[in-house]
Amino acid sequence: MIKLMREASHSYPWLLKSIMGILAIAFVITMGWWGFGEQRGSVVAAVGDLTVSHDEFRRAYENSYRFYKDKLPGEFKDETIKQVVVEQLIDNRVWLVAAKNMGLTVSNEDLRDAIMQIPEFQKNGAFDPDLYQRLLAANHLTPSLFESIEAKELLGNRARMMISEAVTLTPAELAEAQALVIRQPESDPSKAAAAKDRAMQDVLFQKQQRALMAYTQSLKAIIPITIHRELL
Repeated sequence: MIKLMREASHSYPWLLKSIMGILAIAFVITMGWWGFGEQRGSVVAAVGDLTVSHDEFRRAYENSYRFYKDKLPGEFKDETIKQVVVEQLIDNRVWLVAAKNMGLTVSNEDLRDAIMQIPEFQKNGAFDPDLYQRLLAANHLTPSLFESIEAKELLGNRARMMISEAVTLTPAELAEAQALVIRQPESDPSKAAAAKDRAMQDVLFQKQQRALMAYTQSLKAIIPITIHRELL
């Protein structure tokens, strides 16, 4: 089932984004009361100097279990979901390490702009400071704590973007994309152009995902990682 879940995330980008969103929610909302990184409770994993608390893991697990059960119907084993979730949480920490190695930072302006774009904090299409304060308070979050969490999320995503943007298609891969279009011809020229663009984007996306995975694995090979599976 792990293979199915991973293949689904590669075949369907919306699924990958949704899963990442669920884990982000676990950081931002359900874990808000405990803070980020050094939450109270037992540590289930350590990635270098960064840790994953038992509280954070449990909430990410519960959210992910509900998501997978709805989106990928079938028999779900606790151990399988737990393994996928702890790996994702570890990957998130690894990308924070990557961002540090790259010398990346998130400015106050970047953070402010990102928060103002979050739909939940908008009213009539514009950021509403009062709504922002109310939603944070309802989830036991202070603005400073939420902004710290969001800054780390942005930092990890920025490191991922640096790797993704460095990926380009070779002539052979461009030919592969062209072949996909030829196998599914479009009589309408405008649709044909769109189909060609989609094919190239699909091939590029797959290559970017492989690059991200390879980069993650290379860092995992040199960063001390400990998982206390008895606490999962």
